Amino acid sequence: MENFRNISPVKVDKTAIINLEKGKLPPQAVDLEEAVLGAMMIDKKGVDEVIDILAADAFYKDAHKHIFEAIFQLFTDSQPIDLLTVSAQLKKNAKLELAGGDFYLIQLTQKISSSAHIEFHSRIILQKFIQRSLIRISSELIEECYDETTDVFDLLDKAESRLYEVTQGNIKRSSETAQSLVLQAKKRIEEIAGREGLSGVATGFEKLDQVTSGWQPSDLIIIAARPGMGKTAFVLSMARNMAIQFNQAVAVFSLEMSSVQLITRLISSETGLSSEKLRTGKLEKHEWEQLSTKVKDLEKAPLYIDDTPSLSIFDLRAKCRRLASQYGIKLIVIDYLQLMTAGGSGKGGGNREQEISTISRNLKALAKELNVPVIALSQLSRAVETRGSSKRPLLSDLRESGAIEQDADIVSFIYRPEYYKIDEWDDDEHSPTAGQAEFIIAKHRNGSLENIRLKFIGNLGKFDNLEDFGGGFGEFSSKMNEDMPFSPKSLPSPNEAFGSSANSFDDDSDVPF
Repeated sequence: MENFRNISPVKVDKTAIINLEKGKLPPQAVDLEEAVLGAMMIDKKGVDEVIDILAADAFYKDAHKHIFEAIFQLFTDSQPIDLLTVSAQLKKNAKLELAGGDFYLIQLTQKISSSAHIEFHSRIILQKFIQRSLIRISSELIEECYDETTDVFDLLDKAESRLYEVTQGNIKRSSETAQSLVLQAKKRIEEIAGREGLSGVATGFEKLDQVTSGWQPSDLIIIAARPGMGKTAFVLSMARNMAIQFNQAVAVFSLEMSSVQLITRLISSETGLSSEKLRTGKLEKHEWEQLSTKVKDLEKAPLYIDDTPSLSIFDLRAKCRRLASQYGIKLIVIDYLQLMTAGGSGKGGGNREQEISTISRNLKALAKELNVPVIALSQLSRAVETRGSSKRPLLSDLRESGAIEQDADIVSFIYRPEYYKIDEWDDDEHSPTAGQAEFIIAKHRNGSLENIRLKFIGNLGKFDNLEDFGGGFGEFSSKMNEDMPFSPKSLPSPNEAFGSSANSFDDDSDVPF
């Protein structure tokens, strides 16, 4: 009996059990694996075609995994790849015998005479690997479904995450060596140098892009402000620049405004027609023509808007995975964070601060999983309003959770002194604040802190570069135009046209918050 007690437990591969129950072997293509490895050892062209398609785990036979690992190591070290060098590398790895020895390597090279059709063969091997992965994931999920202690929402999220990993080729991606990571970093630096541009996703705001080099993949960016500052206006202007100017796919999740309201704001920004005119539909003939002409680029833009209310973090992650898979989105925007819920799992226990902490942590995880920047808008506390002189926001003003500041790679604020009837900037020049805003980078994990001035066009709900006064809709922010009868701005009455407070930008009724 003691002998039985001393037997250590062995983890059972449930995939193998399912295969035995079905009376079938796992999906495989060993003959094609042999052909591909043989071709890689006799023809360098074969290596170039296969190396970006397959990984060692894609091979069914363990011996083939060891051989591919040796070939890959030689490739990354820029060493010649042939029968002798592969054999030497396997000896160095102490895996030559596990790979079948020199005789087996010779057999592989004799099975094929060229690398013709090697890419086609590689893709079949990859398909078999995906089939095996799906069987393994399914068997694991079935086992977990029988576990009564497992939270069903966690299980759903886990299932979708694993299936998404299959589509992205990231099956059980483990830790990587410093050598591998250095090679990846060097390749990325070379790509950036070759582009002679930004390393991240351009926003269209030149000074902001100079500071951040564009929004970086896997970063969580928080943009916070008090109501009326124009948070939504800012991200819509940015989304417009990315989708139309740079043809980058953007996903916007609006928990506050409907998708039709958002697109109306974008139409206003694009055409120069005020939101009031678009809401009432009171347009002149030339304005109808202007509307139909200038929205063509917007119609074709890779912009995806979801206005599901009270969106849970679980639903958001599921939707983002699908958008990433179908449309290759490069940026995710959430408007705004405090309107989200932690989901049906009951996490947060009724404590709103814990719930916000869970949401921000999951948003950072989503950014890393999809390798895209995630921008979340956030409200600020009323402490800003109670301060005496300066109304400029501080990190301590973030509402409901310090976890937001902790999880974010960048925390920024939008500040418009004009909203608080402050006429001059608090700088040496004391320049006027009219039609201007400040984008404050208060935390930047990988860069400098800056205050960036932007132009704000209130009646269009639009942000632009401060220097761009010559084109676009700069005339709307010029007070000269208020006295001009030919101004494109809507002037309902002479009283409103001359000196009335109705023309002041302090009225934020047209600005999306």
